[in-house]
Amino acid sequence: MPRDIQLCLVYRDMWQSSGKYMPNASQLVKVADPIIKMKCWDRIETNGGGFEQIQLLAGENPNEVVRKWTKPFNEVGIKTQMLERGLNALSMSPVSKDVRRLMFDVKSKQGTNISRSFDGLNDSRNLELSIKYANASGMISQSCLCITHSEIHSVEYYIGLAKKLIKLGTQEIAIKDMAGIGRPSSLGKIVKGIKNFSSSTIVQYHGHSGPGFSVASSLEVARAGADIIDVSMEPLSWGTTHADLLTIHELLRDDGFKVKDYDKKAYMEVKQLTQEFIDESLGYYINQKNRLMNSLLISSGLPGGMMGSLMSDLEKSHISINKWLKKNNSEEIKIDLLFSMLSDEVNEIWPLMGYPPLVTPYSQYVKNVALVNVLNKIKGKPRWSLIDDNTWDMLLGKSGKLPGSLGKEIIELASDLKKDFYSDNPQNLVEESLDNNRKEMKERGWDTGLDDEELLEYSLHKTQYIDYKSGKAKKSFTGDLNKRKNDSNKTEEPSKNQYEIIEVGTEKYKVEYSLSDESFSEDIKRIDGNPVYSPIEGKFVLTKGSNERPVKVNDVVNKGDVLCYIESMKVMNAIKSEFSGKILKICFRDGEDVYDDDVLFIIKK
Repeated sequence: MPRDIQLCLVYRDMWQSSGKYMPNASQLVKVADPIIKMKCWDRIETNGGGFEQIQLLAGENPNEVVRKWTKPFNEVGIKTQMLERGLNALSMSPVSKDVRRLMFDVKSKQGTNISRSFDGLNDSRNLELSIKYANASGMISQSCLCITHSEIHSVEYYIGLAKKLIKLGTQEIAIKDMAGIGRPSSLGKIVKGIKNFSSSTIVQYHGHSGPGFSVASSLEVARAGADIIDVSMEPLSWGTTHADLLTIHELLRDDGFKVKDYDKKAYMEVKQLTQEFIDESLGYYINQKNRLMNSLLISSGLPGGMMGSLMSDLEKSHISINKWLKKNNSEEIKIDLLFSMLSDEVNEIWPLMGYPPLVTPYSQYVKNVALVNVLNKIKGKPRWSLIDDNTWDMLLGKSGKLPGSLGKEIIELASDLKKDFYSDNPQNLVEESLDNNRKEMKERGWDTGLDDEELLEYSLHKTQYIDYKSGKAKKSFTGDLNKRKNDSNKTEEPSKNQYEIIEVGTEKYKVEYSLSDESFSEDIKRIDGNPVYSPIEGKFVLTKGSNERPVKVNDVVNKGDVLCYIESMKVMNAIKSEFSGKILKICFRDGEDVYDDDVLFIIKK
């Protein structure tokens, strides 16, 4: 007898896996009606992940957007779902219990029916409160298995994790294959194991297209008993997003499943409106490489959306390392060699770092450490010389329990640096914060909003919320968008830089670089002091938060004191003084770009 299977449109993730920004409230309300008229959807992914933060960056109020966007689906009985990050809630770092609890209450009242919760380390402790708070708020609790591929991430490993989450009270399980590297047969066995344990537990499959497995995986998990398949739509299907509705619909129907028919005219209207949003503004933030599939991702295991940022990081590092080689009278290297070295290093250090699933933010952590290690190897320096605080938190257990054991050299390095490992619940490290945040908002004269929803945004994304309230965010977004539009209309002038073409799988990347020698300026040479060099390229900032006091010229510092931070590859790297003394010169201003081996400070011992 044919079995029913449901479809979910991941409209939020379609955008977030393609580029930086999302449609605003008026655009989302406009597209909601034809989505409903398609008549094939049981669920729509409306918000969560970076949705709220992205709205703030564009100068929009995320609470107003979510309420307006979920309302039409609520009215016709289509379930809405969000994505949340467990211990991190909707942030990139851990948040307190009271903020997590408020988030579920607010999002439920705003019209979100299902909370898809994931932990980047697959640590069930970090999802326990998500399950509890989602159920208490009246939402459906759905917990994720973050899929990756290694010797320890077996079928049995994932079935065991699903059993833990079901026993904790989750109502549904999501197979979250964020890089699309789950092997179809293995995913089918995982679903079958879950259904054998709890046949009433709903299983939903979410697989990105990246390396090309997702279509076969959709069929395998459906045959094994999955209830719902996530799909995307043109013009934002395939590539680093998801398989298209038309393909998956025909695939399932041909295999004998009962799938709701879709209205082709409404499909084309949704496609047309989505393309309009791209053409109006949002396309200026979409890397066209993200529209392509790449089988190279099978071996690296890095999420598809990272390939663009990885190549960008590599371009900058290539400039830095060749400047250093030239200054040291050594032969420069080609970027294809640098890329090969980076790929090899990722494969080598991932097991040493405990096999963290390669999902945000842990995929960035592994890639960042690998790139710094490669640069140090070229310079004849040891590995592991620059590990940012967030990565150390992961390694030490402060973000949760790693799936695998750390390598001996990581353990020895932690001991040398007098770092302590942590085995208790990571939530215990985060103090309650709502009362203090409420006080801060009152001092600023700001209302906490309906159901304290504005307090939630302030607590989750304080810096972005302040910029939104001041108007700075809207001004910055508008200015940047206008610049991008103007730049796209200019006739491209011949580049004065040299370039190479690097082939990655079936893709080709044009990588420009300059070989100009930007050695120390004359004024730096004349200062009688000891230079502090940058160990990495990135953006120079003196502090990473408003609660820190920046160092100044004539300040006396001790060896080991933090002088500044370099924001590089999505993390903040603390730069510490190598000796004690007085600061004679600060060589860069906040926000300026620095390259590897640039002089940051002059200090007189």
